[in-house]
Order: sequence, then C-alpha cells, then structure tokens
Amino acid sequence: MTGRPVPVPTALSECFWEAARRGDLVVPHCPACELRFFVPEPACPGCMSEDWRYAPSAGRGTVYAVTVVHRAPGPGFETPFALAVIDLDDGGTLLSHVDAGNPDNVVIGMRVRVDFRPLTSEITLPYFVPDTGDRRSWTP
Repeated sequence: MTGRPVPVPTALSECFWEAARRGDLVVPHCPACELRFFVPEPACPGCMSEDWRYAPSAGRGTVYAVTVVHRAPGPGFETPFALAVIDLDDGGTLLSHVDAGNPDNVVIGMRVRVDFRPLTSEITLPYFVPDTGDRRSWTP
C-alpha cells in the first residue's frame, strides 16, 4: 500500500481509528433514536441529537451493493478493487473495500466480515473479506 493517501483522524473520527488500530470495529450510535450510522457527524442524521457515541460492532454483514473500481481514485491505489456498501448485522452501513482475491468474486448478498490491515504505524484500515465463519485473517 505504498504511497496511498493516509486518513487523518479528526475529533469526530479519532475513536474510530484508535479502535481499528486495536482490531476493533466501532460505529457511531445514537442512544436517543437507536440509529447506527457512518460516517461520524456532529449530530445524528436520524434525530439530530449531538449525544451519540461509538458502539462496538461484530464486524459481520452482507454486501448490499458493489462496484469494481478500474481507475484509481488517486496515487497509491492498486486497481482493480471491489468497493462495496456493507449492511452490518448489528446495524448501520459502511462503504469499504472487499478483498475476495479477484474483485469480480464480490457479489451482492455475499456474507463478509471485517479484517484489519495496517497502512502506517498509526493507521489501520478496516477491510472486509468473505465470511467463512473463521476469525483468522483471510488471505487470497
């Protein structure tokens, strides 16, 4: 992943990146309306409450939509890659890469689980991989 842009944590996303570095997936959760959402915003998109917090996610879900990206969005991205909307089992959705070896193997309805990959010593990216029921890292 050399040369790829590195996410810069903000006040809203710092907890997300800290959890990812530990190998945990967390998503914003609003206790007022029970909505889980992503990306973190100053207020809950469901009820506008500013009193949301991060909640743990099991990191398992289903591919809701997928596209194969053939043109790199910037330097450092290896193409082609599968970019998918993941419906998390415990609520909320994420836009993420899905690594199934060949990007054409990623299909709508596919079961996936989160897998973490270090980008730098400070930033670990959540990816999704096919969910085989095995908690060990998946390798293509």
